[in-house]
Amino acid sequence: MEKNKQFNLAYFVAAALLVLLFQSFWTDYRTVERIPYSQFLTLIEDGKIADVVVRETTVTGTLKEPVNGRTKFVAKKVDPQIADELQAKGVEFTGGTETTFLSSILSWIMPAVFFIALWFFLLRGVFARQGLGGMMNVGKSKAKVLVEKNTGVTFDDVAGVDEAKMELREVVNFLRDKEAFSRLGARMPTGILLVGPPGTGKTLLARAVAGEAKVPFFSMAGSEFVEMFVGVGAARVRDLFEQARKVAPCIIFIDEIDSLGRARAGASFGGGHDEKEQTLNQLLNELDGFDPREGIVLLAATNRPEVLDPALKRAGRFDRQIVVDRPDRVGREAILKVHLKKVETDPELDVEKIAGITIGFTGADLANLVNEAAIVATRRGGNQVTLEDFTAAVERIIAGTEQATRLINPKDRERVAYHEMGHALAAANLAGADPVHKVSIIPRSIGALGYTLTRPTEDRFLITTSDLKNRMVMLLAGRAAEELTFGEITTGASDDLDKATGIARQIVTRFGMTPDLGQVVLEKQENSYLGGASSVGSQKDYSQETAREIDLAVRELIEESYEQARALLSRHGDDLKRGATLLLERETITPDEFPPLQSLSERMQNAAE
Repeated sequence: MEKNKQFNLAYFVAAALLVLLFQSFWTDYRTVERIPYSQFLTLIEDGKIADVVVRETTVTGTLKEPVNGRTKFVAKKVDPQIADELQAKGVEFTGGTETTFLSSILSWIMPAVFFIALWFFLLRGVFARQGLGGMMNVGKSKAKVLVEKNTGVTFDDVAGVDEAKMELREVVNFLRDKEAFSRLGARMPTGILLVGPPGTGKTLLARAVAGEAKVPFFSMAGSEFVEMFVGVGAARVRDLFEQARKVAPCIIFIDEIDSLGRARAGASFGGGHDEKEQTLNQLLNELDGFDPREGIVLLAATNRPEVLDPALKRAGRFDRQIVVDRPDRVGREAILKVHLKKVETDPELDVEKIAGITIGFTGADLANLVNEAAIVATRRGGNQVTLEDFTAAVERIIAGTEQATRLINPKDRERVAYHEMGHALAAANLAGADPVHKVSIIPRSIGALGYTLTRPTEDRFLITTSDLKNRMVMLLAGRAAEELTFGEITTGASDDLDKATGIARQIVTRFGMTPDLGQVVLEKQENSYLGGASSVGSQKDYSQETAREIDLAVRELIEESYEQARALLSRHGDDLKRGATLLLERETITPDEFPPLQSLSERMQNAAE
């Protein structure tokens, strides 16, 4: 509670007590004559008492003749024996009580004050925990105000997102020196939206802005605006921006803004979304009311930009959208160097190799990788974290923990060995395929009975038709090895079939790589940073006849890839047998231990040497 509100409450309580005291005194002295007990006895002897009410400590009654204009009287009782002795001596006397008027008032005021305090301190906390936000400040913003020293994060602690840092640094400099940036008529961006997959460092970038800027930084999650009461969210938006205007220039950061700025429905029956829509409308109004001269910048983050309301993303509200994507090889190396400062590593550790086997990892994934590698090194009793520890950590993240105690019958174990060796030999003998890093038949916690780990040599942003088909051949080579060796197939290739079918369907419907159906996009899918299908879903705009042609084309691609896998493994039947036998013996092998697993380029280089 604010200080002025505390003073107001104190004034109210004091005034109420004074009124009660005055009223009590005024009532008593206006209607009742207070007389000594000796006078009361005299009045009895004189027959001037009409009636008497005897209480424990007082005597009240009515006089036949008024005394000082009053017919009601009250007198304090005195012990009869003492009263007789005093009356005999002609002494005026009266009684008294141990309690005072103030103490009698406090005797019933203090319990009331106690229960009020109990409600204020206990029930207020209960309301807050129940999500009511406290009944006294339900419309107040819950934003955390940060300054430079509070975050502990600067741009030096953020790696792999240089372009995003450059744009945000521009905003920080604008806030620090508005005159230098506005000399040519430029205005500061009203809002900046950070979009990208989870774990890429959007929130970390915002904290870095707070660490770099010497202005107040208001941080709040989008979900904190939404409460069970209608109108509370809009009130909190207003309060947040009012606070920001008082201390401008400043930065407002709203994390996970998709929970607040979701696209509004065209028609809402029953008012089920009234609260969220009112909150969004209030946010839009506040953004429209921005004065660029105030120096307030709204910074927001989301990994679901496709669900945001178009009115929120238009120019003038969010002027910039900064994509914070998964880092490339150079970015991963920079991120690893930042996190490796916190652990004891081998001086000979090759960070580039670690970056090479972590394709697709986000900044959060890499931070977790460094921690997992340190745990692996600690578990084995090492003093430093080595490359082998990082390899084991990558395997644990991708394939799960080893289940070495799981008992597999010898027949199934042999099938798994041939299955994984089929994958590895296909990857080693296909042009442009990722080199094999390790092959293992040790069961993993994700349910895999074995795995083949490949190591991309570079980040690739364009994929050719032959690359996609080679991936399908590699995926189907495991089942092909089983059929060639044992004469029948098993259910172990179900996941491989699912991935191969997905690639084939994308070749046909999204990439236009089949001559029969032509170079058209048959299924348009909106990009979603959360992976899988977006909230909009895939748009299918074709006839049943075209759908049949798509199914036939997908089936043809899969059958073609499977036959290529069979033909490849038939040519390398001896390597398949020797590799499976070695794998059964050692459980885990690398290309150094089994040269046929080396890539075509490596074997050509070795032959030239």
